[in-house]
Amino acid sequence: MGIISLEKSNHLYWLGRYSERAFTTIRTFMEAYDTMLDQDPEAYKKICAKLHIPDVYGSKENFIVNYLFDETDPNSVYSNLSRACDNASVMRDVISSTALGYIQLALDVMENAKRETFCLLYLQQVLDDLYAFWGCVDDYVESSACRNIMKTGRYIERLDLYIRLDYDSRAMELAYTRMEYRLHRSCAAYDEENFRIVSDAVKRGGDLCAVLPNLNNIFKD
Repeated sequence: MGIISLEKSNHLYWLGRYSERAFTTIRTFMEAYDTMLDQDPEAYKKICAKLHIPDVYGSKENFIVNYLFDETDPNSVYSNLSRACDNASVMRDVISSTALGYIQLALDVMENAKRETFCLLYLQQVLDDLYAFWGCVDDYVESSACRNIMKTGRYIERLDLYIRLDYDSRAMELAYTRMEYRLHRSCAAYDEENFRIVSDAVKRGGDLCAVLPNLNNIFKD
């Protein structure tokens, strides 16, 4: 593919981030869903606090509908999938129409779920489509640099969310290792000082929440 322009690099990076954000937040929602229905109707407040998003929902019923489907809520799953789809559409010539199709399928499933009686099976379909999307990236994206930029975004987002959501140290270390691997192979510019700060915090058990700004400013998009 030759030299990747800053504009294309930016789209690839954010495609990776938004698709991972949708994926991990869906998993988080699914894990909390039964708790909200059967044990703690305000369990959603903990999700909002951990993800640092405003609690504009007021009830579990509103959270279930609006956090998943409200296209006017910038923090909703639908909004994140839509932004992923926008970036994928711009990069169709790089990622292939097949890969783009799986992002669009995931968005279509969310549209269908909004119109029907909500069922967790819809969310599982979205997760399956996102798995298929990443499979297509490996098969159809010829440029290793492009794949690595996308996956750098994916694993930066994953590490960010795992930190916020209090995942265990092993999961965070694995996300970091994958991010480091992809970043160094992307041939993209990155901030070495921010990377060092994050690396030290992960490897030495530092305050990971304190380094979230550094993590999100590693990649020069």
